[in-house]
Amino acid sequence: MQSDEVVWQIINQGHCSYKMKTTTETFCKNKYSVTGLCNRQSCPLANSKYATVVEEAGVAYLCMKTAERAHKPATMWHRVPLDKNYAKALKQVDGLLQHWSKFLVHKSKQRLTKITQFFMRTRKLLKEKRPKIVTLPARQVQREARRESKAHVAAQLENSIEKELLERLKAGTYDSHHSHSLGKYDGLIEPARESKKKAAKRQHIEVEYEAEDGTTARRKTSA
Repeated sequence: MQSDEVVWQIINQGHCSYKMKTTTETFCKNKYSVTGLCNRQSCPLANSKYATVVEEAGVAYLCMKTAERAHKPATMWHRVPLDKNYAKALKQVDGLLQHWSKFLVHKSKQRLTKITQFFMRTRKLLKEKRPKIVTLPARQVQREARRESKAHVAAQLENSIEKELLERLKAGTYDSHHSHSLGKYDGLIEPARESKKKAAKRQHIEVEYEAEDGTTARRKTSA
């Protein structure tokens, strides 16, 4: 038969995997601990009759342990799902823990209150639009950066080749045999040819002037 006092002496004086000591307090990491503190009343291992409230997948459960279930560790905790309505859930706790100790009833209600507040905050945060943080692998980022730099170099090379080709076309390097394959550059070549023609043309203007002997002479000048 399980003796709660013997179990507590071993846990308190010896080693417990759920115990976490600090400079001011000793805490319990067991998920069924009703207060989160390591003491005789709150220890779920040293009490054969114990009750607490836990949350799993958005549902609050009232978990109860009795001495009759101690020989079955798999079914030691009897779980009862509580209503989503806070007032109805409190009535459920009062009804199921009617003949239990006032300490466990009070602490279970406190845990139910905290869990209900947690549900309310969660629903409120889900309604708000928040940016989603997505992590990228370092190798993928480096690979994309290398591809971008190579594409930038290739674009610069294409631009320089196109510029050199236009310069040669403007200078008339290529003969008429290549003109049929360079039709897309006509819009760029024609203005250059027209400017050259205008520069090559010269306008001749006749200017009349009076010589020293009084005779009139005409002279052609180019402008």
